[in-house]
Amino acid sequence: MSERAAAPVVVVTGANGFVGSHVCAALVERGAQVRAVVRRAATTPDLPGVEEVVGEFSDPDPDVARRVVEGAAAVVTTVHPMGSDRETQQRIGVEGTTTIARAAAEAGVDRFVHVSTASVYDRSAGAGDVDEASALAPDDGDDYSVTKRDTDAALASVDGTTRVLVRPPAILGPGETSIWNTLRPADLRDDETQRRDVPDRTFAWVHVVDLASFLADVAVGLVAAHDDPEVGPVAGGCTPVNLAAAPATQRDYYGTVCAALGVDPVWDDGPAWTGRIVSDRAHGWGWRPTVDRDRAFTEIAAGLRG
Repeated sequence: MSERAAAPVVVVTGANGFVGSHVCAALVERGAQVRAVVRRAATTPDLPGVEEVVGEFSDPDPDVARRVVEGAAAVVTTVHPMGSDRETQQRIGVEGTTTIARAAAEAGVDRFVHVSTASVYDRSAGAGDVDEASALAPDDGDDYSVTKRDTDAALASVDGTTRVLVRPPAILGPGETSIWNTLRPADLRDDETQRRDVPDRTFAWVHVVDLASFLADVAVGLVAAHDDPEVGPVAGGCTPVNLAAAPATQRDYYGTVCAALGVDPVWDDGPAWTGRIVSDRAHGWGWRPTVDRDRAFTEIAAGLRG
């Protein structure tokens, strides 16, 4: 049997997306076979050991989910229709992700790694630092925060596999679909009202390369299970873990973007969250970011000027 044939199969949903494509590359680097689930044919990253599977998440089908996860060692889910109405986010994000999680548990998949978000936490003014035990977003929060929170809660109820809820804040990195390097800067360029913020508000971030590396390490078992969640994911349990890089503020982000675009930010006074996303648990699992703040923000500016 060849080394590639003996490699573990890892399913990646949203494999052609910003995060998903980087996860595929990181898994290939670790010798995994990737079953890349996409909505449109011929959109999968062109990498050795990557098999494309076309699947539709707008109408969660348990039979499709069962076929996708059959024989897999792990699943990494990256799909959530951010910006859609709440009904769509509920159907695709909450129900679709839960469907594939149940199928994975029934199939005996060892690990289910879900890309959640730090937006599941209450980050209102005065909330302070946020760790994995902090209060979650309230019911009157925005659609994205609430549906991502509800997805995490639904996954916590799916027994039978080791579940890891990875909670990154803003995900930096170049790309046409990158929110913070491309899409958000376009809003700031085109609409002065979008340039308003409190300068000292926290801008928590992580680079997509460091996020993908962590997701791949957890999926292939390079991060061993442990009965202490501060050391590793709890076997058979559901363990949240925050992932954030060096501290930054909105002054750092808006200043970088607006200077590159040749426009001025508009600073407001008022209450704002000035805490940090505590990533001590991820550090205890062996994760350290490799992209520092200067490199990440220089990358944004260079891309916009280019």
